[in-house]
Amino acid sequence: MKEEIKQKAEYCLNCKNPQCRIGCPLGNHIPDFIEQVKEENYEKAYEILCETTVLPAICGRICPHQKQCQGKCIRGIKSNPVSIGELEATVGDWGLENGKEIFKKCFIPTLEDISKNGNRKIAIIGGGPSGLTAAAFMRKKGFQVTIYEKQKDLGGILKRGIPQFRLEKEIVDKMISQILLLGIQVQCEKELGKNLYLNDLEKQYDMIFLSVGANIPRKMVIEGEELNGVFGGNTLLEKENHPDYHGKKVAVIGGGNVAMDCARTIKRLGAEQVIVIYRRSEAEMPAEIKEIADAKEEGVQFLFLTNITKILGNNKVEQIECIKTKLVEKEGETRKVPVDVENSNYCIPMDYVVMAVGGKVDTEMLQGQGIEMTKRKYIQINENGQTSNKKVFAGGDVAGQTSTVAWAAKDGRDIVEKMIKEGF
Repeated sequence: MKEEIKQKAEYCLNCKNPQCRIGCPLGNHIPDFIEQVKEENYEKAYEILCETTVLPAICGRICPHQKQCQGKCIRGIKSNPVSIGELEATVGDWGLENGKEIFKKCFIPTLEDISKNGNRKIAIIGGGPSGLTAAAFMRKKGFQVTIYEKQKDLGGILKRGIPQFRLEKEIVDKMISQILLLGIQVQCEKELGKNLYLNDLEKQYDMIFLSVGANIPRKMVIEGEELNGVFGGNTLLEKENHPDYHGKKVAVIGGGNVAMDCARTIKRLGAEQVIVIYRRSEAEMPAEIKEIADAKEEGVQFLFLTNITKILGNNKVEQIECIKTKLVEKEGETRKVPVDVENSNYCIPMDYVVMAVGGKVDTEMLQGQGIEMTKRKYIQINENGQTSNKKVFAGGDVAGQTSTVAWAAKDGRDIVEKMIKEGF
């Protein structure tokens, strides 16, 4: 295995102007860490990754590499790109098993930072990828950090949103344990708006970082969406409260990784037929290319250029009405827009429907917290991540940022510099 990894590392050209770094949301020093893998110096490779990320074992597995780092790889122009994700996961795994002291050393604050920030307290609300990353990099700057999490343990979407077959929970637990070794405090089963309030936290902390995500399933607002047997994709993955799918037909609406995770999970749980319905073409699906290919291999079917218009049934799902779509260019739009093809409606027998068309912020949780929202119901922030409350910052999905784990982690990492820029 080690020889195979070395060969994959040697495939990297160590470009002088590495485009892979541009494709990586976190800006990882990709050629540099791969150069160390070539020399089988995993310790140094891990140190290099720790300069920009705390999630190499996770991002190496679940990032949409073909749309990010590997999609920019020079090798990929005429051949296959470097296996950046696999190499990152390999080094990340090594770090989880052997690199605890290295990790701690990488995040030790300087004496200057301890002198400047050691008495300052930060509360992070939300223990997902953004919150965990923020916590580590805040400790690196010397701050005292406490994470508040509504669930019984940390992890967020990493623990309650990504299926085990894509990301083993043991890896997430090891990563969390490593981060907490930095001296971060944790209070679980604390939910904003129920037993946790910003007004109270402001009295105890110098700054608050909101990283609660946007995991409430969006609805399409179509007829029949209230019928029994219609589920939200995010909730289904988070709570794992599945019905018995054996012998049943299931439609999954959407084209992102949540849709792929739902479809693959449901197929593995014994559904007779799982159909992903997406209103654009396959080439425009936001899901990772590998996830689409894996879903097909596992027997998931796809209906492209198709939309759902109604869910039909007497109390429970019995059929869905679909309509064909076509893509047209519209002024002011950066991508082609799907438009219904007139008189192309048809019905399909169906037992369950899963809406995986995106997530939204839990606005009920934020009511009464004194935070302004945008028209699209995300938290309003300025260019430095600051909300309408000057002591409260926000990042990740809750602020409407690009919603991948790596982008959320970047928001968490960058919030430290942003709050310093605000004079905190």
